[in-house]
Amino acid sequence: MPSKATSVVIRSARAEDAATCGQIDYDAFTAISSAHGFPPDFPTPEMAISVMSSLFSDPDCYCVVAEIDGQIVGSNVLDERSIIRGIGPITIHPGVQNKGVGRLLMQAVMDRAHDRGAAGVRLVQAAFHNRSLALYTSCGFDVREPLSCLQGQTRERSVSGCQVRPATPADEDACNSLSRRVHGFDRAVDLKQAISHGTALVVERVGRVTGYSTHLAFFGHSTSETNPDMQALLASVDSFAGPGVLVPSRNSALLRWCLQNGLRVVQPMTLMTAGLYNDPAGAWLPSILF
Repeated sequence: MPSKATSVVIRSARAEDAATCGQIDYDAFTAISSAHGFPPDFPTPEMAISVMSSLFSDPDCYCVVAEIDGQIVGSNVLDERSIIRGIGPITIHPGVQNKGVGRLLMQAVMDRAHDRGAAGVRLVQAAFHNRSLALYTSCGFDVREPLSCLQGQTRERSVSGCQVRPATPADEDACNSLSRRVHGFDRAVDLKQAISHGTALVVERVGRVTGYSTHLAFFGHSTSETNPDMQALLASVDSFAGPGVLVPSRNSALLRWCLQNGLRVVQPMTLMTAGLYNDPAGAWLPSILF
């Protein structure tokens, strides 16, 4: 590893940085998760590298890396697909943690969000990771919602009165309108991409769209008018991609239904925000970004 005493340089990420950053992501997440007895977010280095390759090549993501003595020691990503920006994953090589690298990476993306007129920035933090909680709080983030990452298959495979089907481009207006009613803003670009990738779902009651999901997965978000609508979405799939879905723990009725239906808690997490935030007026599941 490079010397810890030399200065840190933050620069824009390049496509060829993905392999190094993916390996750092895997090493860092595996180290902290294993230390606390939780499964890592990335089960293999190859998966972490694949995720970073996708992010580093996405024009809607602003990606930065940190270097010491010309060697990459960390990275961070800002998702710019909405008026609200999402941060993550941020990772620092275990050999240079607690040396201020993370703060510089956070400041770089927060400055970018401010300069581009974002209404707010958000992230999801592993609740067992004390150092990241301290870093994000000192950077101006507020704790908004405890989350439970859940995995499994629900015993109930449908909800009476609710029909779930794949989303189509014709559903975009209804879904975006619903998001604005529940959250105060929409995630139209995210939704459009999910529909084109074939992962998006909608739930209908009495012929009207009452909920949607971009993907029932770690990187997907879901929004609905009521808990039964969300339950119908959760019951419509055999499993959740990645580590699981993120259920707001204060929505006791929804969380209790999930547990009674056989879903298990994988790990606790926390939604944190800086800037604009409204308490959602409906049922919702954030992605690992927000």
